[in-house]
Amino acid sequence: MAPIADLLAAGPTFSFEFFPPKNDAEQAALVRTLRELEPLEPSFVSVTYRGGRSSRDRTLGLVSGMLKATSLNPMAHLICVAHTRLELAEILVELRKAGIDNLMALGGDPPTDPEAGPGELVHALELVELARAIGGFSIGVAAHPIGHPRSPDLPTDRRHLAEKLRLADFAITQFFFEVEDYLRLVDDMEPTGVTKPIIPGIMPIRSLQSVPRMAQMGAAVPGWMVARLEAAGSVEAEARVGIECATELCEKLLAEGAPGLHFYTLNTSTATREIYRSLGLGPAPGAVTGRR
Repeated sequence: MAPIADLLAAGPTFSFEFFPPKNDAEQAALVRTLRELEPLEPSFVSVTYRGGRSSRDRTLGLVSGMLKATSLNPMAHLICVAHTRLELAEILVELRKAGIDNLMALGGDPPTDPEAGPGELVHALELVELARAIGGFSIGVAAHPIGHPRSPDLPTDRRHLAEKLRLADFAITQFFFEVEDYLRLVDDMEPTGVTKPIIPGIMPIRSLQSVPRMAQMGAAVPGWMVARLEAAGSVEAEARVGIECATELCEKLLAEGAPGLHFYTLNTSTATREIYRSLGLGPAPGAVTGRR
């Protein structure tokens, strides 16, 4: 596996995010998606984590399976709110034994899984410190262009991000829809002296119906984008408009020197494949692909 920090040092990275399936139908859908996206040769892929024993097993199983059976370079997510310090240390050691070098260290939302406890660690920074103590990880943390929902204000949010990034290797942002939001975040880091890469997270809008949920998840869809979706005329056309808007955002981000793009796939492939094609990313036609 390639440490993500090394990949970022070599040039822009392009990555995908998945969540572990909870049943056979979700498993079959994810397998199809992985088969469709693997030929794009992403720099790395990440696997989310909900908290609790079952999520722990699903995430570890998925990243281990990717490592053994695909050419993908997986990164495991881990949240600190659902475990004791000892449990987190055990999980980190388990990941290292499985050959996982890349870690996304998150504070996490209060878990809904009844198996998950309240946890001992409160902030992602504490999990980054623990992972550094275990050793061997390339560590990412989350960044929020418009501020974390639980931050009292934007300066506090930026201060906490700078503290995390001083110890971590890179950050990946929550999704957003205006390039100015990302550029403002990067500019806000400059006075702190922190220059670690901040990878923008991309979430294509799939329909007008999903617009309210975007705001609940942390980033409201801007009015101009809603107007374009409303003018589309059908669900299929709305999806096309969403892909067009995401592609335009990616083009602006790359033109501004973003260190890569991270796509929130929701375990589907169509939007990511179409954006990739429009941006001219992926292996050259006729290139031979295979395990890195």
